[in-house]
Amino acid sequence: MASTKPVVDSAETTLLSPRNSSNAQPIRYTDKYSGLAAHEIAVLLEQVETPDVKTTFFSAYRFATAKDRLLVALAVLLAVIEGSIKAIMPILFGVFAQNFVRYIHSQEFYDYYGGYESFVSYNATFHNTSSFDATDFQSKLYFKSPHYNSTLVPEYISPDDFQRQANYDAIYFIYFAIVEFITSYSSTFILNDRGEILAARIRKNYLASIMKQNMAYFDKIGSGEITTRISSDTLMIQDGISEKLGYLISFCSTFVCSFIVGYSLSPRLAGLLSSIAVLIVASLYFASTRMTTLYKNAANGASSGGSIIDEMLSSIRNVQAFGIQERLATKYDYYLGVGQKFAQRAGFYAGSITGIAWLGLYLDDAMVFWQGAKFLAKGEISLAALVTILPSMVQGLLAITSITPHVRAVAAATSAINKIYTTIDRASAIDSSSKSGCTPSNIEGNIELKNIKFIYPSRPDVVVMQDFNLQIKAGATVALVGASGSGKSTIVGLIERFYNPVCGQIFLDGVDVKDLNVKWLRQQVGLVSQEPVLFSGTIFENVAFGLVGTRHECSSEREKRELVEEACRQANAMVFIDSLPKGLDTHVGDRGFLLSGGQKQRIAIARAIVANPKILLLDEATSALDTKSEVVVQDALDRASKNRTTVVIAHRLSTVANADMIVVMKSGIILEKGTHEELIAKRGDYYELVEAQNVEHYVDDKAQNFVDDTPETDCVEDMQDEKAVLVDQGRERWSKEDERSSLDEYKESSKPLLSRSNTRRSISSVVASKVEERHEKRYSIIEIGKFLYELSLPERKVNIAALVCATIMAAGYPYNSIIYSDGVDALGELPDVDRMNRRLLTDIIIYLIMGAIELIFPILTVGLFTFSGQRLVRRIRMRTLREIARQDISFFDRTENTAGALTFAISKDSAAIEGLSGVTLGQIVSSMIMIFGGVGIGLVVGVKLAAVTCTCVPLLLGAGFYKFYLLTKHQESIKEAYGRSSSYASEAASSIKTVAALTREDVVVATYASTLDKLYRSGRRQNSNCAALYGIAQALVYLTQCLMFWYGSNLVRTDAYSVFMFFVCVIAIVNGAQYGSIVFSYAIDMAKAYDAAGNIKRLYDSKPIIDSWSDEGVVPQNVQGNVEFKNVHFRYPTRLNVPILRGLNFSVKKGQYVALVGASGCGKSTSIGLLERFYNPLSGQVLLDGQDVSALNINAYRSHIALVQQEPALYSGTVRENVKYGSLDPEISDERMIEVCKQANIHDFIMSLPDGYDTMCGAKGSLFSGGQKQRIAIARALIRDPKILLLDEATSALDNESEKIVQAALDNAAKGRTTIAIAHRLSTIQRADIIFVLENGQVLESGTHQELLANKMKYYELVKLQALEQNEH
Repeated sequence: MASTKPVVDSAETTLLSPRNSSNAQPIRYTDKYSGLAAHEIAVLLEQVETPDVKTTFFSAYRFATAKDRLLVALAVLLAVIEGSIKAIMPILFGVFAQNFVRYIHSQEFYDYYGGYESFVSYNATFHNTSSFDATDFQSKLYFKSPHYNSTLVPEYISPDDFQRQANYDAIYFIYFAIVEFITSYSSTFILNDRGEILAARIRKNYLASIMKQNMAYFDKIGSGEITTRISSDTLMIQDGISEKLGYLISFCSTFVCSFIVGYSLSPRLAGLLSSIAVLIVASLYFASTRMTTLYKNAANGASSGGSIIDEMLSSIRNVQAFGIQERLATKYDYYLGVGQKFAQRAGFYAGSITGIAWLGLYLDDAMVFWQGAKFLAKGEISLAALVTILPSMVQGLLAITSITPHVRAVAAATSAINKIYTTIDRASAIDSSSKSGCTPSNIEGNIELKNIKFIYPSRPDVVVMQDFNLQIKAGATVALVGASGSGKSTIVGLIERFYNPVCGQIFLDGVDVKDLNVKWLRQQVGLVSQEPVLFSGTIFENVAFGLVGTRHECSSEREKRELVEEACRQANAMVFIDSLPKGLDTHVGDRGFLLSGGQKQRIAIARAIVANPKILLLDEATSALDTKSEVVVQDALDRASKNRTTVVIAHRLSTVANADMIVVMKSGIILEKGTHEELIAKRGDYYELVEAQNVEHYVDDKAQNFVDDTPETDCVEDMQDEKAVLVDQGRERWSKEDERSSLDEYKESSKPLLSRSNTRRSISSVVASKVEERHEKRYSIIEIGKFLYELSLPERKVNIAALVCATIMAAGYPYNSIIYSDGVDALGELPDVDRMNRRLLTDIIIYLIMGAIELIFPILTVGLFTFSGQRLVRRIRMRTLREIARQDISFFDRTENTAGALTFAISKDSAAIEGLSGVTLGQIVSSMIMIFGGVGIGLVVGVKLAAVTCTCVPLLLGAGFYKFYLLTKHQESIKEAYGRSSSYASEAASSIKTVAALTREDVVVATYASTLDKLYRSGRRQNSNCAALYGIAQALVYLTQCLMFWYGSNLVRTDAYSVFMFFVCVIAIVNGAQYGSIVFSYAIDMAKAYDAAGNIKRLYDSKPIIDSWSDEGVVPQNVQGNVEFKNVHFRYPTRLNVPILRGLNFSVKKGQYVALVGASGCGKSTSIGLLERFYNPLSGQVLLDGQDVSALNINAYRSHIALVQQEPALYSGTVRENVKYGSLDPEISDERMIEVCKQANIHDFIMSLPDGYDTMCGAKGSLFSGGQKQRIAIARALIRDPKILLLDEATSALDNESEKIVQAALDNAAKGRTTIAIAHRLSTIQRADIIFVLENGQVLESGTHQELLANKMKYYELVKLQALEQNEH
């Protein structure tokens, strides 16, 4: 069966598209949609398809106001004026040339006779008359002269008259300089200013469009791609509509005006030159069109790889634990390879643009000296006109040769506009921003699902529900139980209108939800998801997000705080919040990473109930809580459920026993339903689930009152160490005094619990106090240059070849000054036409040879620089990703290093380096050669004139370098702001279901827009300064010419400088400097590249303490699996003021199954992290077979360990790839893979999918349910065949039936290997050889399940609280 490859959209799609993709029809996967009715296919396609949109460059101004358009139009006009000045200036040049030639010829003629007086005397004698008037040019006086034969007497021009006229003409250069400064400064500043504003609006509208998309859209793309689009692509747009657009318009204006000047002076000659221009423009159009297409394909490849980066960095612990950095990086490299191929091809087309333009320039020169000389000899054109037309046309073609990088910027912007606007213009199938739909004033909460057929749009070949019917009465609590993948979470998604069913209807109070306003509907619903999502900010802000869209949204801060506090109390969250120095104002970190799983869940519950919603959806709302917290929170949820419709999804049946109706589901159908008592009496499927989950049957009668007898302070004991998880991570800047006082208060209040004196410092605090603060290193330009040189060494041969080509290409222009000056001087041979033609023929032949050379070498220069530059950029991206993945886990704990910020950094920094490579680098090298080559030729030919003029060149260069300096500083200042805004956007996109459920879309967009506005305001002054410096640099060119023509006229008058000497200096130095000054139009590119290189070098110089690249350390041999924690003290590197482990001691013998239990935040997951060696303890030792793990080779050590985390991490790709990521051998057999999948109880499900093990998992495994993802993660761990198995809530997401089977598989897998499990469900660890109960970072008690029950301490309490329906069993 033939398949069609779609255009690159994400990491899940094929990259290469057909060449005629613009004419391709929308792709239809008829095999996947076979068997579905037409209207069903339409429903699915509506949710996943993104139609192509037609955009142009002017689409970038869609969001411009009338003021913006007026200002941009003004800037365009000013840029046109600026460019036209360059074309008009040769008129003055021609005037000077004619005056110089006339003066020199006059002097040569009269000097032959010994001076003007002698000539007058000679003619008076010759004609015997005293009435001779040398100014009477109508007189037919002839004479003999070695310079002139049979011609009129030339006008006599005295040296004083000549100098006076030169001084007068030179003043015009000053006028030009003033106008040039005003126009260049104003146009550059306005375009930069409006560019930032318009780019910010595009970013805002892009994010707003992302926020309103239906969920199926996100099943196709990852948040990494969104981050790349909103950062890299919008930067391309900003680049294309800012100052580079002004440069492009200015150069085009110069080109057009030069032809206008030419036609006004000599239509015939200008017409001949135009024929060349037409050929040049046609060639440029073809080359630029191909270049744009290729750069678009290159950008698609790079952005598609962004999702892989985001997935990799957002699950970095899992990546390092399994050592799969290289495998994921190699996958990312594939996308880079595709982008590199397209960009390299585009580079040769970019070079052809420059080469064709240079060819046109030299053909114009040849044409002028060939035909122009004929016109001059025939008297059809004056010398001034001829000398004006030539530099004017040359100036125009020079402008065309300079526009290539700017055309590329505009072309790249046009490509980016299409991709961005494709999303902006996408009509969401379920638009949360729409105002349509009814909003009933009252809601009761009756829900009905009628004849539902549901298929996930991203998996159209799998029917999740068929003819499903369910009624939920208002105020009732309905529990959904059943196996993973049975459709429970799907029902939640349908009620929230995350998806549309292909058939059937969902009613709320008898109204089809499709007829209700989407945002209003979601505001009536409170949702707590299985994997709780918090947002960067304070606890108060996160809970208050639940008030969005309610009548309390605009309440006072005091009223909101009261509501938040009450909700937190109901969710049992105030217990740990009150122990924090900042309380509700404590920051939770990126995605809430500073909180433990249980703490995040309680905050999420508080957020759901704070607005007192009519409908409450609880998707495993207590799955991450420890036993005691679960009981208290469940009691709060039971109370919160009263008088509101509640839908509960639960695997822990203890949480649903009091439900009004329990619905048992399997494969999208209802097996049975009823109350707990009714279903137990039936002894059917539900009864079997309860049996599977029952912990113990021997719970005595005293257990019933145990919780009531437990004082509230017990919860405080359990939670008191949770402060350690939340204390400031760098966002809160306490003063030293505040921090000390807060900690002292904390220590004082916890003294009875910790049993330690205030006067004695702990071991960890002593060690932590010696840790030095981190300082960001700065690098000089020399260091950055050396760094980039070292990075580019693999391409040194290509770069040397490119430099040779660039030198040859650039040397043409200084050499042209000699040929051009000789041609102008040859024109002065008239009326000796033969002598003039002989000299000009040589010049014309040289011009033709130079034209051929200048056609070939720019193509080679830019093509080779692009080739090497793209290889360098690809290598930088790869190494940067590897270096980031290599860093210590503490690197990722820092607030500035979120997954979104790092994804943005890789994209931005590599793009900045790329922006300096290829055509831009070729232009910079050429410009510098032109400047210094021109100075050299000028000094050789006319040392005095060159010496004076050269003093202006440093001023010109200085203005450019100072602009570079200012831009560099600006880049440093905006870097952090851009990182924060990108991280914020990435966080919102990756948590879109939570954002949508909370109807926070508008808040997210408004906050993001506010960040961009601050960024704009902070950079406006810098933009003005940079524009002013550009204006000064441009004005200096004219002022330099003013000096040169003034001083040159003096030298012609006093030192007998020839026309040849003068024009060589003028063209070589002034025009060379003018053309060379174009290099500073790339100042912003250089500044960005400098800043980016500094970031990259800083990363490369950062050597992690726990280095996965290191070969150091002992390679453990014959590993048995004995583990010991020996007096371990630990504090997280980012919060050294808070103790986590306080002398933890326990040992595990080989082959033992050990469980760690305790309250949230007691140090269980920290212990797992130390075992995986994500961190090193501050003091004490973690031992493997008696060896300190810090002395072992990290990779060899981790190869003996497998980790299954609480929140499973899957990656874009197939199920096969994800399972095999766990193996040390990437080529492990499919038989072994199938074996471990059977052990994990996932094989049958995988085989039920149409593509089996080749089924795509989606971004971050989004196409699978939580339980399915967890079983794949377990299979990934088992395929490693580890000596030590670490299970961090490994079965928390599984339904009871699957849990029983998987737990049996894990029990079986644990034989012969050491297993350490963290569990809240005590049913999973009853058979453990030893159970360690942790509290306050220490072991409170340990023993077997039976021994700990007999102790009747903490574990006994936990078991009693988790016993299910003890009276019935």
